[in-house]
Amino acid sequence: MWPLDPSQKEVLRFAVSCRALTLVLQALFNAIIPDHHAEAFSPPHLVPSGSMDQLVEAAVALHDLGCLVLHCPRQAFYGALLFCLSPANVFLAAGYSEALFALLTFTAMGQLERGRSWTSGLLFALASGVRSNGLVSIGFLMYSQCQGFFSSLMVLNPLSQLLKLMGSVFLSVLTLGLPFALFQYYAYTQFCLPGPAHSIPKPLVQLAVDKGYRIAEGNKPPWCSWELPLIYSYIQDIYWNVGFLRYYELKQVPNFLLAAPVAILVAWATWTYVTTHPWLCLTLGMQRNKNNETLEKPDPGFLSPRVFVYLVHAAALLLFGTLCMHVQVLTRFLGSSTPIVYWFPAHLLQDQEPLLRSLETVPWKPPSGNSPPGQKIPRNSVMGLLYNWKTCSLVTRCILGYFLTYWLLGLLLHCNFLPWT
Repeated sequence: MWPLDPSQKEVLRFAVSCRALTLVLQALFNAIIPDHHAEAFSPPHLVPSGSMDQLVEAAVALHDLGCLVLHCPRQAFYGALLFCLSPANVFLAAGYSEALFALLTFTAMGQLERGRSWTSGLLFALASGVRSNGLVSIGFLMYSQCQGFFSSLMVLNPLSQLLKLMGSVFLSVLTLGLPFALFQYYAYTQFCLPGPAHSIPKPLVQLAVDKGYRIAEGNKPPWCSWELPLIYSYIQDIYWNVGFLRYYELKQVPNFLLAAPVAILVAWATWTYVTTHPWLCLTLGMQRNKNNETLEKPDPGFLSPRVFVYLVHAAALLLFGTLCMHVQVLTRFLGSSTPIVYWFPAHLLQDQEPLLRSLETVPWKPPSGNSPPGQKIPRNSVMGLLYNWKTCSLVTRCILGYFLTYWLLGLLLHCNFLPWT
């Protein structure tokens, strides 16, 4: 791994510690609590999962991204520490796709902030191949390209710049959409076209028989005859009953309550940012005020103008998830897709927790004598707040209480097949 500065080392250490504790608690809860036999999708475990390593790397990638965007090392540090205690922890640590998706997405965002648009586009494409909601990340590339277009209008030929913009947008859409399109084509060849049957692992065949799922050797499913044959839409509709407002039933109230904290968090973040920068938001982040004046030193932290596109991304995911998805998955949906879930609480902690200022001023003796002169090893501020829980502000206790409660309940319930997000 590349050389790490002290704050990155602390993030890495804390992430590894949290993952190790996750494994211990999962084993403990699984041993003392009887498994619940839920009627849910439970595929056999065929290969080892590398989610733990991916999650640790994602924490470091988020810290790196925070430093680039926020220009506030403390908030970037707090956000990365909170990610280690993510409310979606159990899904990030288990054999799900969320950890790899978070790693690819945060790394792609960081590469784009460094101006490496081709590398960023490739990583975003890989992320969209891991999870389909990665397609929304096309907005980051398009926004970056539009910013370059408007900034060059006064200097270069507008027509040539417009053609360049159109070409860049086309390539971005093609690159990010390719993994999704290839998967749909693969499914079409397997279920809709005649050909030699491929070998399916016996455990998966038995699972399909037990659950009544369709396998590729059966009759053609209805979606094969659609004008745009997408297996994704068919599965979401038939097997998961996913659609606009379909989840708005009285019996789903508990699930709405389960998703309420993360929904409130992102909605609060959006309101705070919009009310602080109304003109910036009206001009889609292109102009900070009506007089088109720019400050030499823009606001650091969560309220920085550079956070605008990340906030729009988070708000769009929240709106779509609330209206069109099984709402209880919002916690892991947002927790693995957007840094806003961690940056805004970090902003609140720094802005409204007096104890943090005193913790940051206490020197921390380096563990060894080989540290550079004058360099301070950063304190783990989250642990400092937990040690001083009784003296923390109400906002701090709500934030940490939410993160820790969901972190622990997820381990307690999910590993025993009990209902969770």
